Amino acid sequence: MPPKLPAYPVFLILSGGAAFFLTIWSFITGIYRVEDVGLTPFQLIMLGTALEMAVLIFEIPTGIVADLRSRRLSVIIGYFIMGIGFFLEGWLPFFLPILLAQVIWGFGYTFTSGAKDAWLADEIGESRLTQAYLRASQVALLATLLGLGVSMGLGSIRHNLPMLVGGVGMVLLALFLGLFMPETGFKPTPQPDRSSWQKMGHTFREGVRVVRGRNTLILIMVIAILFGLSSEGRDRLWQAHLLLNFTFPQIAGMTAVTWFGVIEFSRILFNLGVTEYIRQRPRLHRRRTAITVQIILTSGNLLTLSFFALTGHIGLAMSAITLNAVLRRANDPLYEAWLNREIPEPQVRATVFSMNGQLNALGEIIGGILMAFVAQWLGIRAALLGVVMLLLPLLALYGVAFRHTPAESVTDVNS
Repeated sequence: MPPKLPAYPVFLILSGGAAFFLTIWSFITGIYRVEDVGLTPFQLIMLGTALEMAVLIFEIPTGIVADLRSRRLSVIIGYFIMGIGFFLEGWLPFFLPILLAQVIWGFGYTFTSGAKDAWLADEIGESRLTQAYLRASQVALLATLLGLGVSMGLGSIRHNLPMLVGGVGMVLLALFLGLFMPETGFKPTPQPDRSSWQKMGHTFREGVRVVRGRNTLILIMVIAILFGLSSEGRDRLWQAHLLLNFTFPQIAGMTAVTWFGVIEFSRILFNLGVTEYIRQRPRLHRRRTAITVQIILTSGNLLTLSFFALTGHIGLAMSAITLNAVLRRANDPLYEAWLNREIPEPQVRATVFSMNGQLNALGEIIGGILMAFVAQWLGIRAALLGVVMLLLPLLALYGVAFRHTPAESVTDVNS
């Protein structure tokens, strides 16, 4: 076996590789599902609901396994299974196989969602997490940029080709992690002499105890539900909204694939600048300041998504959804670091992250079903405005979190 690599570069490779292959697969999915498979807005959202139901069912068990056995192994298994799901969707262009592929993808994702973050904290320490997340976000954006170009090239040949390549690539990434990913800081949760299910129940109860003992963690979990409620309709319908309700400009023979590429390239370039700005300013990493920034980003999310739903001009719509994506992506590393730093006991970190992911999935299931019926009965624009209404309570919750969070110095952040 080759020697393991240091954790920090492996995390950057993992972030970049996952973003690269995910982009190759995901960029074309909206066009593939609408133009090649002929799915309706209702079916599009049902795909997301199936994905999130799989996450809801498997998130806690896989997170507990990561805490009890090996976070490294959990991550490797997760990316391998996700690759299989990606490949299946591109291979069989029918609703039911695509639905199954979403369930497989969701099952694989649950192996990574808590384990990856907990593994990173174990290996590099909590004090370096915010910088690591921000740098990884930049690496992922660059990888997304490259993956976008590859997906556009492959998609111009055949719409399902990027999905097949993305699936194979994700499996290869899992094999790379199996060879080079280290695990030196992991300490399994203490295991009394009991059966596996008893151990899993013990760890889960510890995770619940940790969350119940901290008001800020409770608020973060409620915010996770609202993120889920509001995200499914937007994620599944924005491409269909542009494809079905607008006519793309006919400039130099540009197709829908090309225009979606323009949107994604613009989003990536803006996100690179925003994340670098946040990374270089330690003051923004303080708990209260980070919450304030998230309030600003969420407000912008509300405004841009409202404009996207209401405008009838294709250029303004593309600009609005691009800015909306920038604001949402910029919020992610701040939110992840905020959650990680609020968990006081590393033994249950993966479980708490998994609980967070499970609550987010529950919100996506409820919000997805609701928005699916709104889209079916009232149209895509009404569903997008419904997403805006589901986002509004986030502002109040961030305000409560701000009031419950003590002031913190830059020295505290870096200690």
